[in-house]
Amino acid sequence: MADTETQRKQPAEAWITGIGLATSLTEGLDAHWDALAQRRVNADATSFAPYIVHPLAPLSFDQQIPKKGDQRQMEAWQRIGTYAAGLALDSAGIKGNTEILSRTDMIVAAGGGERDLAVDSAVLNSEAQGDSPPGALNDRLMNDLRPTLFLAQLSNLLAGNIAIVHGVTGSSRTFMGEEESGVDAARIALARIAAGQSDIALIGAAQNGERKDLLMLYEFGDFNLKDNYAPVFARGPKGGFALGSGGAFLVIESKAHAQARGAKPFARLTNVVADMSRRRAPGDITMSMDKLWAQLGPLHDNTAIITGATGAEPATAEEAAFLRAHPDHPVRATGTAFGHVMEAQFPLGIALAALSLSRGALFPPNDPSGLEIETAKAPDQIVVIGAGHWRGEGMALVEAIR
Repeated sequence: MADTETQRKQPAEAWITGIGLATSLTEGLDAHWDALAQRRVNADATSFAPYIVHPLAPLSFDQQIPKKGDQRQMEAWQRIGTYAAGLALDSAGIKGNTEILSRTDMIVAAGGGERDLAVDSAVLNSEAQGDSPPGALNDRLMNDLRPTLFLAQLSNLLAGNIAIVHGVTGSSRTFMGEEESGVDAARIALARIAAGQSDIALIGAAQNGERKDLLMLYEFGDFNLKDNYAPVFARGPKGGFALGSGGAFLVIESKAHAQARGAKPFARLTNVVADMSRRRAPGDITMSMDKLWAQLGPLHDNTAIITGATGAEPATAEEAAFLRAHPDHPVRATGTAFGHVMEAQFPLGIALAALSLSRGALFPPNDPSGLEIETAKAPDQIVVIGAGHWRGEGMALVEAIR
């Protein structure tokens, strides 16, 4: 009886059984693996000059969002996310399985949604010309915006559209908080599965980086990479991030649930830890990462690192100091190839870690700074790192399943 009780209290093992990627490079897992192997980068320095943007690769949204009416009522970030979520469900083999989807929990990391630039511009022009009567602003906001908009699209509309289009109707949560919301999406999903509160979950995020309003917002903080593209760790003290368009979604489920339906895992999600250093003194971020590294559990000599380093300072320099203190662990920075996809950066790192472990290899380096080193060893552990450009740090341990 005691042994049975002990077994019941053991945390459930969490397997990653589905991956959906639609990014500036391509869509799908094989295509992404090939693009990474070829060290491809899709960076645009002219469309939004002087800012560098990684535009979304061409997608046929009909493949995952068949109803044109559904597509029309979504803005780009929702279409990207709904598309990537569909790819993840396909990858996990549960697309269209209403019995499983009806109890699949969903955790989405989302920003504030897209603004209607035409309405914004009309309001500002009218105000600037001084010909707006009293109450004109309220009238414009009430009459020009769709019901789904309140200055910007509601953050939980991505989860809502995934539920409508793909039938994912278990519990639903939407987290906000830029990069750290992606960390918490993974952390909460893992905690619920480990505790037996959830059998299967869909998590992820999406961003449309090809937005003038978003570029303007981050320019106020001097975060944007300008003029010339460079790999993340080669941008120097006056670097910044290059916004990217893309979506990354994962299906995570308990080992028992996956085995019961005959699902093949990509990897195991073993641990996710998070912190928010005060960032008031030099070295705070490095100290936070040291603390998180120690919380991950036993790490092997050949453990690799996939980081969502942004390129923005001082966060990237402090993360680089942490990485230089672990020179034997090969590093790969997702921001070099994909740009910075904000809320989706951490789910993207987990997706690439799981894909690498399932392929028995780490994709090649793509940064001349010396932080990314070649390796012929097949890692059986990959640590995913996320340090927000402004706030928040997180790490995940992803392990191979033999």
